[in-house]
Formats: sequence, structure tokens, C-alpha cells
Amino acid sequence: MCAYILMSVSDSDAEQANTNNHAAAPRGDGETGHEGVLGTPEAAPDGSGEAAPDGSGTDPRGMSGHAKVGLGALTLGALGVVYGDIGTSPLYSFRETFHAHHLKVNELNVLGACSLVMWALIIVVSVKYLLFVLKADNKGEGGILALTAMVKPDKGKDATKVIGSLVILGLFGTALLYGDGVITPAISVLSAVEGVGTVRPELASYAVPVAVAILVGLFAVQRRGTGAVGKVFGPIMTFWFLVIGSLGLWKAMGNVEVLKALNPYYGFRFLIHNGLDGFLSLGSVFLVVTGGEALYADMGHFGPKPIKIGWFSLALPCLMLNYFGQSALLLENPAAVENPFFFLGPEWMRPFLVGIATLAAIIASQALISGAYSMTVQAVQLDYLPRLAISHTSESHEGQVYVPIVNWLLMVGSITLVIVFKSSANMAAAYGIAVTGTMGITTMLMAAYAHKKWNWSAGRIAVVTVPLLIIDLSFFLANVAKIPDGGWFSIAVALAIILFMTTWHTGREQLAERMRRGRVGIDQFLEDLDPATIRRVPGTAVYLFKGSGAAPPALLTNTRHNHALHEHVVLVSVRTVDTPYVLSTSRAKVEDFGNGFFQVEILYGFFEEPDVDGELRSLEHPSLDLSGEDYTYFLGRETVISTPIQGMAGWRERLFAFQLRSAAGAARFFQLPPNRVVEVGSQVEI
Repeated sequence: MCAYILMSVSDSDAEQANTNNHAAAPRGDGETGHEGVLGTPEAAPDGSGEAAPDGSGTDPRGMSGHAKVGLGALTLGALGVVYGDIGTSPLYSFRETFHAHHLKVNELNVLGACSLVMWALIIVVSVKYLLFVLKADNKGEGGILALTAMVKPDKGKDATKVIGSLVILGLFGTALLYGDGVITPAISVLSAVEGVGTVRPELASYAVPVAVAILVGLFAVQRRGTGAVGKVFGPIMTFWFLVIGSLGLWKAMGNVEVLKALNPYYGFRFLIHNGLDGFLSLGSVFLVVTGGEALYADMGHFGPKPIKIGWFSLALPCLMLNYFGQSALLLENPAAVENPFFFLGPEWMRPFLVGIATLAAIIASQALISGAYSMTVQAVQLDYLPRLAISHTSESHEGQVYVPIVNWLLMVGSITLVIVFKSSANMAAAYGIAVTGTMGITTMLMAAYAHKKWNWSAGRIAVVTVPLLIIDLSFFLANVAKIPDGGWFSIAVALAIILFMTTWHTGREQLAERMRRGRVGIDQFLEDLDPATIRRVPGTAVYLFKGSGAAPPALLTNTRHNHALHEHVVLVSVRTVDTPYVLSTSRAKVEDFGNGFFQVEILYGFFEEPDVDGELRSLEHPSLDLSGEDYTYFLGRETVISTPIQGMAGWRERLFAFQLRSAAGAARFFQLPPNRVVEVGSQVEI
């Protein structure tokens, strides 16, 4: 292992630093001074995954920042961001239930399909997500990765193969949700724009270019933040729900027979009568609940209470009324199955419906986009993605973030899908397979969560989760038939992402192992210190290194080459616990080794932005004063070299080396003054 020293004194870097922007730091190597929480046994202060006895892990804002914003404003924002996907499903879901499987439009099928839709909304969204899954919040944050972090194995407690497998499943579910995040904007916008064909058929050919233009605009405004977007989208979606609910009510009042669909008997009868085609139609019925997983992922943006209020007070009633209305329309006019949503209103109203549907479809994309940002932040903090540039877009609500690279990748993917598939009907085949898999994985993770956190018995877990899992599995199997016609896209995206994530995580573990082999305890280092050969110089040196009680490689290299040591040496270890936030009073701990050596451990939640320089300045210790600027930071930077040493396959080692080179700088992440940072580099063979 060879070493080199780089001095970072870039003024331009200092100018570019922004307290609202950061790059999530890497964990697990020997130099960054930052440990991850997923797969790291000592992640939580007490190893339990719960808040530590000293209060670490407790959200200092009480409700993840939600309390700083009014409940009404949060509910309105949730309607605009969280329920856009579910709210626009009437545009295509009922149509595809009949079209995709060539089912006859008769009373039995219409009432049966409507019954399945109603009970899917009630069971999957209302019961499973709103009343069950949303209770599994990690100090205010939600999503499958937050849930995975909470069920991860604890060393010496429940590190079983079953729980370990659930962690892998959680990662795969996350990857699947990214694939769904690419498809949702494309199908939502394109299905709305296609409505222009019901007004003037000759304009149908312009649907694709118009949809592409809208998608470009949608992703371009994301940098303004979820809160700003929600303020605009919330009132529009509220109006949208009122419009579709009113249309449905108006049509359903002409045929109250559709209320029979509330009886689940009609749904079972539909499935039995249509056999295999009826079962496969569940793949289209599922389209009405595709936003359920995004709902959970977006919980950190608004909190569970506003999400529940928005659903039960407005979204659910209006959706049910609209599906009742579409059913009444099909019973009255079977030919309307070509586009039942737009034919639901009178002819003079269709241009207006196309316009408001297009706005709603644009908003529908927001749920998955915002969810993708939240998942990315958690994945980086859990050490399954490299450091990325991340912006906090709200001073009052810390869960609202923007990730530029994710934003532009989603845009490119969505536009590509629109151009390749050309119609929402073709795209429907690619839609659903990813999120059905994620929903099933969420149910399994919830079973593990209920056992670990709520101490539920096996019988109680089975009673609650087995029926939900059967429903998830039925939807998944029905969507499997879509794989040859486009479902392969979501799976391909998921496989690529899971490969990227696991390569990074495995590479970090191997790198940490290589670095640990040459580790020297700080006690041993102090014993071996020879005053005759090592000169102590005035000043303070701060070394960022994750290993408590060990001498950082950068310290060893610097001492060996320069034969000098600062009068005061501070070893800083930054650790990420598996809760989103940590109380400021429990943030830092100081240990005095004597001879001018100190160990400082700083704790952060996995949704917090580290500010190491600020924390060190605010330390209060009788023998250590870092309130001035007379100290220098020393960081380690590793360059990975792929070798035949047993580890990952050669191509994965090269991929990891590329990931490591591409990761954002640790100095900027930790908010260190760039003109006082020294980087000590080393080459590590893996």
C-alpha cells in the first residue's frame, strides 16, 4: 500500500459550498470517519436499533419538522404529491381491465370489475398502508428502506438468515420501486394527453411529442422542492378529486345498481366466471393502487396524519364515486369502454377534462419522483449508494430533498419509454410488475417488524399479514404475464440498480477489511511514540477516522513521513445511527487519551446533514478548545486497485473502483473548510 499527500486549498470549492446542499458520505472504510447503519452491527448506540438511552435517535423537532407547518397546509401538500398517482388511475385502469384481456362489457363483468377495484382500494390502500404500514415509521420517515433498516439483524440477538434475507428483499424492493418511478410519469402524462383524441381524433398523433415536452417541464421544476411543488399541485389535485367525484356521482345516480359492487360476491363471481382471463385482469385492476408504495415512501415529506386525512376525507370517496360512475356508463353504453373516463362527461366538457387530466397526470408523477429522492437519501446513508449531491429544499421540513442525478435519470428514462411504447395501452404492459413485487416485500418486512418491534406472536402476525400477502401474490402473478410485453423493463432496471447497490456495499466492506488489517490501537501508538525522533509542533490536527480507539492510517502515514506530530491530535469518528435524527445534546462524546490525544465521536441520524466543523466548534471540554481556526483536518482518500485477491469478480471490482472515484468529496459532505484540509491518499488492493 503506497501513500501520497494532497493539500486542498481551493477557494472555488469554498465558494461553491452551500449549507443547503450536501453529498451523503460513505461509510465503512478506514478513512472517512463515517459508519453506516445497515449491515453494521454497532449501528445504533445500544445495538438495538432503538433510540439510545441517552436520547440519541430521538427526533429533536418532535414530528420530523411537521409541527412547524400547519396540518391543513400539509394535508393540501399531501394531496398534491402523495395521491397524484392513485388519483389519476381512473384515466386508464378501468379501461385496461377490459381491453387488455378482451373481456365482454356486460353486467356481470362491469359489476365484478368495479367490486374488485373498490375492495383493492379499501384493503390495499386504506387497511394495509394507511392503517398498518404507516405505523412503521422510523422517527417520522417511511419507505421500504427505512423499514428495512428497522428489521435489520442485530449482532448476537436476531441475526438470522431469515432476517438477513429480508434485508436483501428490502433492497430488491427498493430497486423495483425505482423502475416504477421511471414508468409512472410516462404512463400518467401520456394517458392524459391521449384524451385529446376523444375531442379531435386528428390531434392524436401529437400525443407523444406533447407528452415529452410536458415531462421535460415537470422534471425541470423539481429543483424548487417538494414543498413548493406541493403548494401548486395541492389545490389542483383537490379540484381534480372534486371533479372526478362529481362526474362519477352524476352518472351513478342514473343507475344505482352499480352500488351492488360494494358486495365482494360480485368480484369473486367475476373471477370464477372469466377463469384465467379474469385472474389475469387483476394485473389491470392493480393499476388503481399503484401509488400505495409511493405513499409510504413519501411519508417523511408530510407525516402520516395529513396523508390519512387527505385519503379518507377526499381521495378515497371521490375515487370510489368515479369508478361507480364509469361502471354506470359502461352498463348504459358498452362502446364507451374505448375511453370510459373521458366519455363520462358530456361532449362539451371533454376539452376541459383533457386539460385538467393533463395537469393531474403531471402531478401524478410527483409521488414516485419525491419517493425516489427519499429512497436515494436513505440508500446513501445506509451505505448502499455512493455519495451523491443532495439538496434540502425546505428550512422548516427536513424530509423534503432534491437529488439532481436521480431527477435527470428518471427524466431520461420516462421520455425514452414514451418514445418507444408510443401509447399508454402499450405502456400498461410494463406497468405494475415492479410495484406489485415491492408491495409483497413490504408485507413480509412488516411481518418481521411486527415481531421485532411490537412483539407480536406468530399467530397474530399470520392473521394480519397472510391475507395481505395472498392479495399481493395474486396481483404479482397476474402481472407476470406482462413481462414479455414490457414488464421486462422494470425488472431490468431493478436488476441493474440492485447490482449497483450491492457492488458498492460489498466493495465498502472489503475496503474496510483491507484497511483494518494494518490498524494500530491508539494506546499502542502512544506507547511507541519516541520523543527523540518525533517532534511535536504547535497547533491541532483533526483526523477523521471511523475506528474508535485506533490510530488513523493518515496519522500513521503523516507521522512516518514527516517525523512530526501536532501538539494536540483529535480523532473524530462520525457515526450514522438507524434513526432519522439525533438530539443535539446527545450528538458528541469526548474521550481524553492523554499526551494531547482526544477521541470525539459524533452521532447523526440517517436523514441529517453532518456539519463536523460546526460540531467541533461548539464542543465544551475542559482540555479541548476548537472554537478557533488554528487546526487542520486530515482526511484519508483511498484508490482501489483490482487484483486477483479473493473477493468480488474482477468486473465488479472495477465497477466499485469507478463508483469510488465518482463519489462526491467527503470534505464537502462533512462541511469542512476547504482551505484547512489535507488529504492523505493510499492505494488499496482488493
